[in-house]
Amino acid sequence: MNPFSYSNANRPEEAVADVSRNRQAKFLAGGTTLVDLLRLDVETPDHLVDINGLPLARIEPLPGGGVRIGAMVRNSDLANDPTIRKRYPVLSEALLSGASPQLRNMATVGGNLMQRTRCYYFRDTAYPCNKRAPGSGCAALEGYNRIHALLGTSEKCIATHPGDMPVAMAALDAIVHTRRPNGTERSIPLVDFHVPYGEDPARESVLEHGELITAVELPAVPWFARSHYLKVRDRASYEFALASAAVALDLDRDRIRAARVALGGVGTKPWRSPEAEQALAGRKAEEATYRAAAEAALSGARPQKDNGFKIELAKRTLARALAVAAEKKV
Repeated sequence: MNPFSYSNANRPEEAVADVSRNRQAKFLAGGTTLVDLLRLDVETPDHLVDINGLPLARIEPLPGGGVRIGAMVRNSDLANDPTIRKRYPVLSEALLSGASPQLRNMATVGGNLMQRTRCYYFRDTAYPCNKRAPGSGCAALEGYNRIHALLGTSEKCIATHPGDMPVAMAALDAIVHTRRPNGTERSIPLVDFHVPYGEDPARESVLEHGELITAVELPAVPWFARSHYLKVRDRASYEFALASAAVALDLDRDRIRAARVALGGVGTKPWRSPEAEQALAGRKAEEATYRAAAEAALSGARPQKDNGFKIELAKRTLARALAVAAEKKV
């Protein structure tokens, strides 16, 4: 492990200042990803700023009916919050499908948004990786790439985004709030927060160095209560998605007025699919419609030699998630 110094921050502005003044500094929250990568010498910061003491751990109602979720809220607390379970079930389901109870007790909302890929070649410094060492190449292109991405890839990188929670938040029109090094704040739609790995693999989000996630806001949309997250993986727990789908439906009897669709396990970022949403709008809530939406969602898929099976798997996952959501009583 690379030697590093350590400090605590008690105020957001203090944390931002400490990290922004040193290009090799990083924020430390739950540490459920960062500590692993420190041990593997994938991450080699020379200073860590512990932000666990920041006053950002509340789930609060907003005046218009939405919800504001502090960046330091733990995954377990968010998944089991009564308001989230009732009004945004897709988010609770996504959180509970990830990791283990012990990790969910430590992992934070902000940290989950910044979670890094599980690509074997990224995590093993013996292999070239454009994400870890820009310009070195991508070992996954010719290596074993069963878990890798189908959407948003390039000849530079085919790593899959690993998250569950961000996929659900993409479907919920979430807004990420941050504090920048210059003292200003900004609001970023979650669909624009992550950057597809393909063109610049080392850049994973739109954040500046030292910019701190402070909260995530969910809008007040009544029909988000009819939502569902479905995750398909190699084993039933403590495993990352081969394919997942986060969906929400606005139904008028058996007719779909509007929909939200996001995919996980198949893209280089949480993959919102306007193509699938368009295919659903105005159509009857039935299997043929769900399948048409799934075909639209995967129309741009680019399989590698070992992961072509994920195209059909993702289509079936999405169609099933839509069917389950349509049957929910809200």
